[in-house]
Amino acid sequence: MSFNTFGNLLKLTTYGESHGTAIGGIIDGFPAGLKVDFEAIQNELNRRKPGQSKIVTQRKEPDTVEFLSGIFEGITTGASIGFIIKNTNQKSKDYNHNTNIYRPSHADYTYDKKYGIRDYRGGGRTSARETANWVVAGALAKQLIAHIQINAFTSSVGNIFIDKPYQELDFSKIENNDVRCPDEIAAEKMIAKIKEIRKSGDTIGGTITCVAQNMPIGLGEPIFKKLHTALGKAMLSINAVKGFEFGSGFCGAKMVGSEHNDIFNADGSTQSNLSGGIQGGVSNGMDIYFRVAFKPVATIMQNQTTINSEGELTEIQGKGRHDPCVVPRAVPIVEAMTALVLADFYLLDKTRKI
Repeated sequence: MSFNTFGNLLKLTTYGESHGTAIGGIIDGFPAGLKVDFEAIQNELNRRKPGQSKIVTQRKEPDTVEFLSGIFEGITTGASIGFIIKNTNQKSKDYNHNTNIYRPSHADYTYDKKYGIRDYRGGGRTSARETANWVVAGALAKQLIAHIQINAFTSSVGNIFIDKPYQELDFSKIENNDVRCPDEIAAEKMIAKIKEIRKSGDTIGGTITCVAQNMPIGLGEPIFKKLHTALGKAMLSINAVKGFEFGSGFCGAKMVGSEHNDIFNADGSTQSNLSGGIQGGVSNGMDIYFRVAFKPVATIMQNQTTINSEGELTEIQGKGRHDPCVVPRAVPIVEAMTALVLADFYLLDKTRKI
């Protein structure tokens, strides 16, 4: 299997399976001389880990990261940063029922047809457990670009939406509830909805909005290294993501140019920001904001018709521990991938100016 590496100058290469011994990665291109805040990295992993509340999967993983190289006496050396996260709470027997059955909307069928073999235990390499690796790298990237503030939050669950623009939200309240929504009234409704859906044996989707503030001007290249293109690729690489829009997004398609154009102020800022902080593929110094759509988790605790490896019709029902809504745990993943992209483009911009 190829293509386990993400990034240009700052590169993350990962390994591991959901029910294997461990997952982990190697980060190349990270500059020397950064004093690492290990507690901040572990805190990011804690935001993503399973079992953290009643509305997420109850798999109990400590998700403790151990760094193996590239850091000496708490400071990055410029060498490859190797790390490992051991799996400690696998229940592989929960997947014995689908050794030769393809779960609807999972990667089981395509993986089996492509490689002729698959790890049926929780999806193996295709599992979202892989994203813990991304959170480690993203937490380091956040420290490299500490001057940029990155905040993601749950902006909808099902048909329950925050009805305020992000400028009116208090990001300090994101961690005040299990669903990671800074609007307390909407959060209560979202949590109630997720509990209702879980009780019925079903799952539900939602959206995450991410905002990057204190952005420098000039990150990104005009043709095949557009900043929004890289952000889109990063978001669409996350398991269960079905859509990405930045700035005005799809709403911009309903507008005319006189409504959509961002009029300049004398200092180069703009009166509106429908461009989403990026013009011509390059950051313009305004806030970057985008929204990511997540589908309902594919594993549901209801009977479904499917096929087995012999092409025969059969039935399957999900077993084990799964998220009724992936969105709350995906918030730190969205932030991590945003940080990786922005840190990578920050380093690219520095090399261009040498």
